[in-house]
Amino acid sequence: MTIFLILAPFGSFTLLMLVTSAEISLFTSAAICLAVIGIDVYRGRSIKMLGAGSVVVFVTLGAYVALLDPNLSHSAVKLTVDVGVLAISLGSLIIRKPFIMQYALEEVDAETAKLPGFLKAVYLITWAWNGAFVLMIIGNALAIYVPGLPIWSSLVVAFAARNSAAFFTTWYPQYRKAKYGAPPANALPGTN
Repeated sequence: MTIFLILAPFGSFTLLMLVTSAEISLFTSAAICLAVIGIDVYRGRSIKMLGAGSVVVFVTLGAYVALLDPNLSHSAVKLTVDVGVLAISLGSLIIRKPFIMQYALEEVDAETAKLPGFLKAVYLITWAWNGAFVLMIIGNALAIYVPGLPIWSSLVVAFAARNSAAFFTTWYPQYRKAKYGAPPANALPGTN
C-alpha cells in the first residue's frame, strides 16, 4: 500500500487551506483524488472507496462553499472534511468491508488474505485510522468553539493524528510478522 498516494489529497488539502481559499483547496484536493484513482486504474487496481468517497466529500463541500456559503470558516471546512472521511471509514466497517481491505488485498497473495490474522490486522488498522479521524475532528471543533485557541493547534493535532495512523499502518504488519513468525514466501509482513 502506498501511503503517500493515499494521503496526498488530504495533505494537499491541509496545506492549501493555509495559503488559499476553501474552494480552491477543496476542488484541487478532489482533482488529486481523481488523479490517484486514475493511477490505480492505470495500474490495473480497483477504485478505492476512500478515494471515491473523498471525491464526493471534496466536490460536495466545494460546491456548498462556492454556491451557498463562501464565508464558511476554514476550521468548519476542515471539520466537515474530517467528518466526511470518518463517515466513509465507519460506513466501510458497517458493511464489513473496511476501507483498508482494498489496499491490503492488492499487496498480499490469496493465501495470506485468507488467514485470520490478516483480517484482524485490517480491522485494527482501520480502527486506528478512525481514531485519527476522531482526533482531527476534535482538533477542528476546538478551533471553532474555543476562542483564542491558536489556529496552528488544530494543524498540530491533525498532523500528529494522521502521521501516527500512517506509522501504525506500516508498523503493525511488521510487528505481527516478528510476533507470529514468517508468513508464506510471497506475502507481506504481518499478514499471517
